[in-house]
Amino acid sequence: MVNLSGSWLGTYWQQGNPTRFEATLIQGGNTLSGNILDDSYLGEAILKGEVIGRKISFTKLYLTNSQYIIYYVGTVSEDENFMEGKWQIGRSTSGIWEASRSNEDLMIELKNFLSKKFPVSLS
Repeated sequence: MVNLSGSWLGTYWQQGNPTRFEATLIQGGNTLSGNILDDSYLGEAILKGEVIGRKISFTKLYLTNSQYIIYYVGTVSEDENFMEGKWQIGRSTSGIWEASRSNEDLMIELKNFLSKKFPVSLS
């Protein structure tokens, strides 16, 4: 069974326009949950789904006032570091998506950035 827990960086395309996102996934058995932060005005969303073999399916629901549930399906690569598939809202709006495992620890990166911006005084 694949293990998708961790940080992912990806892109989805809507009407030919790319939107970048960061996802933090938590997998327990076949169950998948997590958060997604889009680089768009919609912002943060919650994710719930499942993984069966190398197939992934999940829903994304934004924390804003958006009432739309976005359905994602896809396939995970054999090395478990890449996934891609299709997303759909209702019957008429859809596109493709892809994501790669992020080897970066985003919290360490943030702490390093903040320590440079706000150095700690020892006096």
